[in-house]
Amino acid sequence: MAANAEKSTHTQTPLQLLLFVDQRPSSQEQIQRLHKYLEDLKNDYPFELEVVDVGEQPYLAEHFKLVATPALIKIHPPPRHIIAGTNLVAQLADWWPRWKQSMDEYQNLDGESWPAGTERADIRSFAHVAELIRISEEIFRLKQEKEELQQQLQFKDRIIAMLAHDLRNPLTAASIALETLETNTDPNNGNSPRLTPALVNQLIKQARNQTRAIERLIVDILQGSQGNNGSLKIVPQKVDLGELCQEVLECLKHRFAMKSQQIKTDIPKDLPYVYADPERVRQVLVNLLDNANKYTPPSGTIQVSVLHRTAQKVHLSVCDTGPGIPEENRDRIFEERYRLKRDEALDGYGIGLSLCQRIIRSHYGRIWVDSVPDKGSCFHFTLPVYR
Repeated sequence: MAANAEKSTHTQTPLQLLLFVDQRPSSQEQIQRLHKYLEDLKNDYPFELEVVDVGEQPYLAEHFKLVATPALIKIHPPPRHIIAGTNLVAQLADWWPRWKQSMDEYQNLDGESWPAGTERADIRSFAHVAELIRISEEIFRLKQEKEELQQQLQFKDRIIAMLAHDLRNPLTAASIALETLETNTDPNNGNSPRLTPALVNQLIKQARNQTRAIERLIVDILQGSQGNNGSLKIVPQKVDLGELCQEVLECLKHRFAMKSQQIKTDIPKDLPYVYADPERVRQVLVNLLDNANKYTPPSGTIQVSVLHRTAQKVHLSVCDTGPGIPEENRDRIFEERYRLKRDEALDGYGIGLSLCQRIIRSHYGRIWVDSVPDKGSCFHFTLPVYR
């Protein structure tokens, strides 16, 4: 603390003043006039003066609820009184006689009449009070950091548990495909039927799709854990968006089949190419279709449509017939780790839509949602046309 003290020879705590200053050039002249006036008052009545730079100790200005500086506060005797503005000297001249009178009255009080907890010889100095305020602010800050760290640890524990669960299915599927290839194509195993070329290709494709699913899952987790501050590498190129959509739908068709969900597509043949990173756009499509699959009930409908509305953008939509999203939550579902209360018991990381937004924005596109409660949701995003 930057402080000056004019000490009293009285054994009792003297009149205590606190001056808040700032480093603005416009304030310096006023502060100098006030200092000079206070110097002249030194012989009139004993007082202590503490000077605090708000730039160095902003928490003190907040504690005293100051809205402007420079400001002069009488902190003892109670009650506290604050003067501020462009005419501090004139205000001080007006209040000084009353402050002296209040101090004399306070010192003449019997001990029983003093404020509770206050003794004549044991009134805490402002330096002590300021230190207590600083410590309390530091404790509050540390508590906040502790809560944030606890939330991060809980999030990581949840991620590890779900990651172990979600990796099991694609790992098992890929393993079965590879084992089938190994046991049925071994020329030394005369008892095993040889696979047809078409079936071999199908098994290889299944294993490749499942390993890609594992890779996407790991990439999503790693990128989501970095939050909005993490770097997102984008390698844009000429991409056939319609073909990419069909590939992703083919990879996920077994998930839709397990819930007897109907997939409808409206993907024109004459779509222009988009300028995008195909793997990043694949991540967005997989995330949106995963969500559609999760929230659409059995025998429900999921629709994927692509429109070329302007010469600059291509518009893609993924719609479902799920429960929809409450209106008050629609602006928050793209936030990092945000999940609706209804979804807290469901599998999921709370990072998928946040990652989708980061990817689309990195392509200078836009992503948003339209939803009707109990009827479904439509997620939309745009990508630039390749030129």
